[in-house]
Amino acid sequence: MLTFLHGADFHLDSPFHSLSPDQAAERRQEQRQLLTRLADAARETRADLIFLSGDLFDGQRARPETLQTLYQVLEELEAEIFLAPGNHDPYSPASPYGKLTWPSHVHIFTTPTPERVDLPHLGAVVYGSAFTSLYRMDSPLAGFRAQPEDALKFGCFHGDPTSPHSRYGPISSQELAGSGLDYVALGHIHAASGLQRAGRTWYAWPGCPEGRGFDETGEKGVYVGQIEGGHVALDFLPLARRRYLTPSLDITGRDPAQAMEDLMDRSRPEDIVRIALVGQRDPDNEPNLTALTALASSYFYSASLRDQTQLSQALWARMEEDTLTGLFLRNMRQRMEDAPEEEHPLLERAVRFGLAALEGREEPR
Repeated sequence: MLTFLHGADFHLDSPFHSLSPDQAAERRQEQRQLLTRLADAARETRADLIFLSGDLFDGQRARPETLQTLYQVLEELEAEIFLAPGNHDPYSPASPYGKLTWPSHVHIFTTPTPERVDLPHLGAVVYGSAFTSLYRMDSPLAGFRAQPEDALKFGCFHGDPTSPHSRYGPISSQELAGSGLDYVALGHIHAASGLQRAGRTWYAWPGCPEGRGFDETGEKGVYVGQIEGGHVALDFLPLARRRYLTPSLDITGRDPAQAMEDLMDRSRPEDIVRIALVGQRDPDNEPNLTALTALASSYFYSASLRDQTQLSQALWARMEEDTLTGLFLRNMRQRMEDAPEEEHPLLERAVRFGLAALEGREEPR
C-alpha cells in the first residue's frame, strides 16, 4: 500500500486585492504557512508521494521569501514530490520552477507531453506534464496510454475535466479511462471533486487549499490517499488558516445586534465573512447596517453585510384603504412587482420614506 498527498492550486503570492495592504501581506504570509502544514501532514501520514498539480504560484514570478520557504519545506521532506506547472505558473527556464536546482526527490515536469519518472523502490511510476504557456487548447492526456507493467501508475496533470471547450487543457473522461493509470492527480478546479472513476482509473482534484475570495467559500485543503490492489481511498484534510463564508442571519422578530452576537458566538474569529441579513424587518426599527458591520468587524478578520431582508407585512396593512396612503401603497406594490429584484431594496426604502412623510413621522434611518 502506498500513501500519497494530493494538493493543487495554492496560488502562492496572490494579490488579495479585496483586502487592505496590511491584510493582503498577512494573507500571503499565511499562504506560505500552508507549505509547512502540508509538510507536517506528509510526515504525520508517512506519505510516500506528494502531488502538486499546478498553479502552485499565482503568477510567473515568485517573491524571494516564497521560493525560499518552498525550497526549504520540500528539501526536508522524504517523500517523492511531483510538480506539474499550470496555466498561472507555466514552466519556462525563467519561471520559479526553472530558476533553482531542486533536490533529487523533487520532480518538476517541464514539457506539454507526458514525462515518466520511475520509482522502483516504491514499485511505482509517475507520469506528468506542464503548461508552458498561459493557455492550452489540447488535452494533456491526448493520445496517451501508460505502458503496461507490474507497477502502480500515477498521473500528475493540470487541466480542466469539466469542459471540452476549455482553454486550460480540457481532459475527457474517455481519456482518463484510456490512460491506463491507476490514479490521476488533477488540478485547476478550485472546489474539491471527491473521488471519481473512469473505467479502471481513479481520479480527483482537491480544489485550492485556502480560499482567496467569496467564490472560494468553505473548508479548503488537500487529499490524503491510499492505493492498494487497484482500489483508492481518499480523505479530505483541511489546511486553510481562514475560510471565506457567506452565512445568512435571520432577524425576523429579533434584535439585529443580538442576532449578530449570537452568530459571532458560534463562529471562528479568523474567518472572512459576508453576512446576509434575511427575514422580515420592522419598518419602525430598521437594522443599522453601519453599526452591525462595525460589530461584526470587531470580531471577524474581515466582515461585510448585505441587507436581503423584506419589509414586514404590517408595512402594507393600509394598502386597501380608500386614502392617499392606500393609493400610494398600491402604486408602490405594483412598481415592485414590475421591477427587477435588484431594484426592490431601493423601492422598499422609498415606501418607508413615503409613509413617514404621509404620516408626519421622522424619516427612517
